[in-house]
Parts: sequence; C-alpha cells; structure tokens
Amino acid sequence: MWKKIRWILIVAVGAALAWLLFFSGKSPSAQSPYKVSRLMRGAVRQIVSATGEIRPLNTILVGSQVSGTISKIYVDYNSVVKKDDILLTIDPSVLQATANEAKASLDSAKAQLKYDEAEYHRSTELFKSGFIARSEMESSKTRFETSQQTVNRMQSQYDRAMTNLGYATILSPVDGTIISRKVDAGQTVAASLQAPDLFEIAEDLSKMRIETAITEADIGMIKNGQSVTFTVDAFPTETFNGTVNQVRLSPRTAQNVVIYTVIIDVDNSDLKLMPGMTAFVTVLVEEKEDVWKAGTEAFLVRSYKQILPDNQDIQDGKATPADTLLILRGDKVLLIPYKKGLSTSNEAEIIADGLEKGDAIITGRTDAQAQAARTGAPMGGGGFGSRSGMR
Repeated sequence: MWKKIRWILIVAVGAALAWLLFFSGKSPSAQSPYKVSRLMRGAVRQIVSATGEIRPLNTILVGSQVSGTISKIYVDYNSVVKKDDILLTIDPSVLQATANEAKASLDSAKAQLKYDEAEYHRSTELFKSGFIARSEMESSKTRFETSQQTVNRMQSQYDRAMTNLGYATILSPVDGTIISRKVDAGQTVAASLQAPDLFEIAEDLSKMRIETAITEADIGMIKNGQSVTFTVDAFPTETFNGTVNQVRLSPRTAQNVVIYTVIIDVDNSDLKLMPGMTAFVTVLVEEKEDVWKAGTEAFLVRSYKQILPDNQDIQDGKATPADTLLILRGDKVLLIPYKKGLSTSNEAEIIADGLEKGDAIITGRTDAQAQAARTGAPMGGGGFGSRSGMR
C-alpha cells in the first residue's frame, strides 16, 4: 500500500514539473536573472484634467424699468421665445393715468402758446404803428417764448409717460429659451432703485461653454484651440468634445492656490447638455502617435553597476541610467543610448535607435545583487510625474 502511495506522489510531482515546463517554455535553470519592464509601441498623451460648469453661451437677465403689479405672464420655464415676443404685462392703470395727465398738461400748454403767439404778433403790428411802447411789445415776445419752452417741457413729460406705459409690456430682447422665471402673476414689481430680474433667457442652447478652473501650475500648457474631451454624470458612457476658446487673465485664489478661468466652447446641437451640469474635462496638451514608450517603473533604476558588474563602460560611468537603456533581447543584454521624450505621470516616450519589437528594459536583478542596484542619480535625469496632473 505504501508503495502505491509513493508511486502516486512521484507521478503527481512529475506531472506538475511537466506542466510548469510546458507553460513556462523554460526549465527552472534557464530563468532570466533580470527584472524587466515592457517596451511598447503606441501613443503618448499629455493632458490636464479639471472640472467645470456647463453654461449657455450668452445669458440675458430681463428686468422691469417700471413698478406695478404683474397682471399676466405669457411664458414659463423652457418656453422658446422670439425677439419682441410678449413675456408679461404689468397693470398699466397708474401709468396710463400719468400719461393722461401729461397729455392734458401738454394740450393746455399748446393752447397758451397759441394765445401768446397771437398776442405777440398783434403787439408787433401796434408797435410798428406807434400805438404801444417797445417795452410792451418785448413783454409780449417774452411771454410767447416762455410758452414755447413750456410746450417743449410738457411734450417731454408726455413722451416719458408714454414710454413708461410701453414698459408695462415686457418683451423678449432676443431669440432664446426661458431657463428661469422669477415672478408670478399678482406679484408687485418695485423698480425704484434698480431693475428687478424677471426672467433669465439663454440665447442659444445649441452652443454651450464650460467655465473650468486651471491652477497656475498647469495654465502655462493651456492654449487657444486645444482639443478637449469631457464627460458628465448624466451620460456616463458618452464622451463629448470641445475646444479651448479663451484663457482669462484675471486670477482668483482658493485655499492659497491661484486659479485661472478657461472657457471651452461646446457644440450642443442635440441639446443633451443642460446648463449647470458639471463637466469632467480633459485638455489634450500634446500627443505623439506610434512611438516607443515604457512605464515609469522602467526609469527608476539608480545605478547599473550591480546589474552588470562585468561591463567596463558601466563601471567607468560612461553608460548611466540617465542616457543608456539596458535592453534584454532574447538572452542578450544591449546598451542602447536614448533620450526621454514626451512624459506623463505613468509613461514616457523613448527616443532611441535600434529598438525592436519584443525587447524589454532591464530594471534590476532577481538574484542577491538586486539589493544594491538602487544607488546614485535617478534614471533619465529625474523622477516622473509633475504637478500638472499629466498622464
């Protein structure tokens, strides 16, 4: 019985070893002594991320220049209006009474002017005939001129009263959509000091903008015309596009961080986006397609001296992680000069000649020498990442 158990164990161990050899493609003795990082071919994108609020391109607040009680409202939220459409009317009774009073005063002034004009002409003829003194004629002339000025003043008062009467009917100043109504019928409007807001009209909801805040650490990378992608919580599976239109020079400070407002133009022809939505914005600063690249772990090696202790160039300091890559190609280790190109927070472009598909970058050793491999200057002239939030 113990013989059977022993043979079963031997067969099981043999099967396990065969499985490991089959799937690893190498015997345990043939394992590479190096730790490696993948060398890839693809795009590197440098971006700046931020959040912002979606707003209409142009929003107009409609107010009232006259006081009174609102008699009727003709529009509501989301109403589409054209220019000069009636939005609401204010009870015109008081304004009409003021206009009637001004009209009566004007008519009276015109009648007095007509009488004074006739008196002036009659006095002129009598003066020429020598029947009255010059002073009497000049007094008649003064009364006539004063009546003319009174008519002009009464005419201005009447015009103002009629204008105010016209203001009792609030018209839409533009084509657009009512996004806010701030009054109800029967409410009293008091316009003594400033015009109260009645409606908020978005001029064209098919064109929107995003006002996003960019910190001073990133604002130097933002330029007009850059491509923008963003998402909103209302449509989590969709990505929308926009374009940087303006970088405002006026800064503001929030929690000791200087922030600049960036305006992004957005096409909203399908009217999916609504005012007030929060946009999660990604500004594409720079992009390179089809380049050699590697993850940041490939550039964290401090020294090659413990990785390749037999290489004279490395031991003499002629080849360092700042300017040379250790490339594992099959079973061979190659020293290839390189420069770091476009960098993000998790990968970087590699500019080098002689790289091939299937190459890997050596980042350390798997044996005891690995413990001493991280001394000296950082590979690539410095660490990775930046305050800009690039990735």
